[in-house]
Amino acid sequence: MISFPNCKINIGLHVINKRDDGFHTIETIFYPVPLFDMLEIVEIKNSKGTIDIKVEGLEIEGDQQNNIVVKAYDLLNKDFELGSIKCVLYKNIPIGGGLGGGSSDAAHALKMLNSIFNLKLSNEELKKCASKLGSDCAFFIDNIPSLATGKGELLKPIELNLKNYFLLIVKPNMHVSTQWAYSNVNVRNSAGISIAECIQQPISNWKNNIVNDFEQTVFKEFSEIETIKQKLYDEGALYASMSGSGSSVFGIFKEYPNKKGLTENYQTFVCKL
Repeated sequence: MISFPNCKINIGLHVINKRDDGFHTIETIFYPVPLFDMLEIVEIKNSKGTIDIKVEGLEIEGDQQNNIVVKAYDLLNKDFELGSIKCVLYKNIPIGGGLGGGSSDAAHALKMLNSIFNLKLSNEELKKCASKLGSDCAFFIDNIPSLATGKGELLKPIELNLKNYFLLIVKPNMHVSTQWAYSNVNVRNSAGISIAECIQQPISNWKNNIVNDFEQTVFKEFSEIETIKQKLYDEGALYASMSGSGSSVFGIFKEYPNKKGLTENYQTFVCKL
């Protein structure tokens, strides 16, 4: 079985407070984007309990057996004693850019394993499993525009259609540690105006009303990321923002965007939404 895990962008990201469990309460919009990895899973007949994984494409640091797809398999194997599988993961989504590529790989693996082994888990049950693997993993089960609250695992579908707009994603050659970003972000200590309300406005108004709270801290440490965001506005973006805690930046355009000055030094991706 082959699947194509997609990435997401965050449209706005409010960090509301730090919780007693050490996590943060957030509010954000997750929007699916057609930039894909490739994941193939094949069952090994008459064998149980092992996963053989090969990762190709973009390089992932660390032991392949610690990949989040392996963790997804192990999670289900504890309860269902799955048959053994061989797995090939081809990484194309930029790594460490706030695009959720790894979380998507894990969620798609859960869905594929559910189908291959006929586990008959509902989407709600799969979301509960996914939430154990990462705060944004559950989003990729339904994979529809959603308002995310809590740690990012509480999802509410929203009406948001960006069809016919163009999206330009720019991934600079730097990594912003998620742990560092959360440790240094200025929390709001109040929910304030919901992002869900702000997205009802025309996209041309989003620039002044929808913010990513991580930008203030990240831009001070990584000024190049702020420069990329301004470049997207200079090229005509209706709205531009860092995705998640970075380092990727995206712009939403009415017309096909000009990538001049970005392609030589950065990974770039353009799609029609």
